[in-house]
Amino acid sequence: MSLLTIHEQNIIRQIETETSKKNIDNISRTNAYFSYFKENPDIQWSFLASMVSRNGGWNMCDLEGSMFRQLLAPQVRKQLFFTYERANWLIFHDVFPQLLVYQYSTKLGRPLFHLLPYFHVSSFIQNEWHRFWRNEDSKRLMTALIINEQNVIQNPVIEHPVYKKKVFQSLIFNFQDWLHFSCVLFPTCGGEVYGASVNGFRSLSKRINLGKRLASILFQPRLFPHFFEFAEKTTHTGSRNDYEQFFKIKTEGTTPILRMTYPVIKHHRQDYQDWSKVRKVSSAWLHFPVHHRHPIHLTDWYVAKSHQLQLLVSLKKALDLKKWK
Repeated sequence: MSLLTIHEQNIIRQIETETSKKNIDNISRTNAYFSYFKENPDIQWSFLASMVSRNGGWNMCDLEGSMFRQLLAPQVRKQLFFTYERANWLIFHDVFPQLLVYQYSTKLGRPLFHLLPYFHVSSFIQNEWHRFWRNEDSKRLMTALIINEQNVIQNPVIEHPVYKKKVFQSLIFNFQDWLHFSCVLFPTCGGEVYGASVNGFRSLSKRINLGKRLASILFQPRLFPHFFEFAEKTTHTGSRNDYEQFFKIKTEGTTPILRMTYPVIKHHRQDYQDWSKVRKVSSAWLHFPVHHRHPIHLTDWYVAKSHQLQLLVSLKKALDLKKWK
């Protein structure tokens, strides 16, 4: 850091402080992404991140909701929460300094991407920010950020021995079609729900493909204003009610709000491995557009899924099942 100017050293410290301040929990992260997008609409990924983060919040809170408390043992729910929370934290820790470096660059009118190595981000995404500064290709940058962040969590979360054994190889996680772990939903204030899902959440390429499909839905010219209106008008609490308050058909079950359910978790990241030096970037990852094999309008699906979950709860009660393993 001694090679940097005093001003640049101050910028690094300010970015570190702001990132830590906003990386407290799912609520603070979601709000930070959305606030950033409103100030920097050319960075489309930040709106995608805020809407995906909303899903992460209600997935967390669902674990302590009326239905899942009856379906899953306390230890299983705890492990699933920590998995969501760890991935959330790692992505924000990696990406928010990048977003702030870009914001400082626009304010000063010159690129500051030479500061990115001080935040231990991949060489892949450093190159992509330089490219974006030159050609202003927002879609390319959004795709690159999707690729980067999914790679960031691949080893520390998806392939981590503890998470891998206790979460991703567990029966309950592989029963994910019931539990909607791999479906991301974008609601509107008109009570409609859009989104996409992935089979094989552990697959890096499938998660990247899901991110690109979600981006194509979110920024569809006809739909984007409705999603933005929802995000602007709806305070993110983590409760499923954030979505369901607009529904014409009410579903059973209740979900608590995040800050009355979970404590703040202290995280640390000591291993800074540049994934792009050990993993090749597939040309397919950067390819756009994507194709939707299934409908993106999921309102009826969501209601049916809620009914299926209620049926599962009733079945469990009838059979007096003690817990899922």
